[in-house]
Amino acid sequence: MSSQTGYSDVAYDLLLQETYPSWLYPVKMGATTIWERWDGQKTDSTFQDPGMNSFNHYAYGAIGDWMYRNSAGIDNAKPGYKEITINPCISKKLEFVKATFESPYGAIASGWERKGNKITIQVKIPANTNAKILLPAEDITKVTSTGLQKSSDKIDYKVVAGNGTEKRISLTVGSGEYTFEISE
Repeated sequence: MSSQTGYSDVAYDLLLQETYPSWLYPVKMGATTIWERWDGQKTDSTFQDPGMNSFNHYAYGAIGDWMYRNSAGIDNAKPGYKEITINPCISKKLEFVKATFESPYGAIASGWERKGNKITIQVKIPANTNAKILLPAEDITKVTSTGLQKSSDKIDYKVVAGNGTEKRISLTVGSGEYTFEISE
C-alpha cells in the first residue's frame, strides 16, 4: 500500500484526479457503481473488453477502507477495537477529513483540518478502550491539546517513525474526546 511505504501523496492523487487512472475518472464518466477497471469506459465512450468489464465490482472499492485507515487514521491495534491506533495521513491536497467508525465499544471518531499553518486533529475514543495517537509533528512544543487527563492518559510521548521518513509524536490515551493543534 502506498501509504505504508511513504507514498500517501500518490494515493491522494489516485483519489482526487479526474483523469485515468483514478477513482474519480469513472465518476466523471457517469459511474454510479464501482467498475472492475478504472477505464471500463474510455473517454470516447467505447468500452473495454466485454468479457472482463463489470460495472458493479468491488475490486477498487478498497478506497473506503484506505480513507478510514489512512486519511482519517482509524485502525484497530487489537481485534475488536479494544485498542485503537489513530494515525491520520494529513495532505495539503485536502482541507479536512472527518470519519466515524462504530466499533463494538462505541463510536471512534477522527478528523483533521488544515487552516493556514495550523492543523487541528479531533479524536473520540469510546469507553473501555484505549488508543495510541500518532501526531504529525517532531517537536512537542508545537502541539497544544485539550482533553488529556493526567490520571488516565499517558501524556508521556515519544517521537516515532510515521509513514515513510516522517516522524510522529506518539501518545497513549484512554476513552474521551481530544483536540490537538499543531503549528507547522
